Amino acid sequence: MDILITGLFLGGAYALIAMGLNLQYGIARIMNLANGEMLVFGGFAAFWMYTAAQVSPLLTVFLVAPAAFAMNWVIYSVMLRPLVRRARSRGQLEVDAILATFGLSFVSVGIMLALFGGDYFNYSYLARPITLAGDTYALNRATAFVAAVLICAAVYLWLNLSRPGLSIRAIAVAPDSARLVGIDVPRLAALAFALGGAITATGGALLSMFFTLDASTGVIFTLKALVIVIMGGVGDVRGTIVAALALGILETFVAAVIDPGLTLAAAYLLFIVILLFRPQGLFGRRGA
Repeated sequence: MDILITGLFLGGAYALIAMGLNLQYGIARIMNLANGEMLVFGGFAAFWMYTAAQVSPLLTVFLVAPAAFAMNWVIYSVMLRPLVRRARSRGQLEVDAILATFGLSFVSVGIMLALFGGDYFNYSYLARPITLAGDTYALNRATAFVAAVLICAAVYLWLNLSRPGLSIRAIAVAPDSARLVGIDVPRLAALAFALGGAITATGGALLSMFFTLDASTGVIFTLKALVIVIMGGVGDVRGTIVAALALGILETFVAAVIDPGLTLAAAYLLFIVILLFRPQGLFGRRGA
């Protein structure tokens, strides 16, 4: 039970990270390799506001999310939309986007190193024990999990019940057909990319309550988000959530029972198994 609950707490945080990349890749068709740097940005912002002014990270997210949304909208409009316009196929767009965002990740790391230095950073917030099912857990992890559940539920409901959300889902399924029914694909793609960045930065602010971060750790979270998105099915929110929780439980089990140093290897082993036996992902469609 202890492994299950701890794994769910970790998986909830992973779900936020992967949800952002899923919106960017599944809808905007941008494989954003700078996704992890946006998470570190959110963590830096929460760390700075808490240590400088004792502002709760739970309040910081209401500042981080709009800032990250605006930042990602500008990145998409200035750097990525020209790539979308000139691409003759989805494959060409993916290659161009990978190269562009790979460079963007290095630029982002350099900026954060210049602003904050290369030291690891963490802080103590809600770092007190609570008892669940007879075992003791950290309150900050439980709080981050509850926040992740609320955010994921809100995104899922928005995508399935609102008109913009349904239009975004239509773009994910058939972008060419979406244009034929009057959907403004470029605007909604920019919206999806910006929203994905805002969700990722929010996840960084929540993770910073119990994770030690530095300017160069973003790549680790980018890789984990990519694994989760492909495991769950590109463009499918349900699959992202299930895959994130499964990965959190697997990593916790491996760390507790086998060896903490093998958690990343276990994650990639699960990824390979999914690719071999269900390449479209847990909830993906055949041929997707």
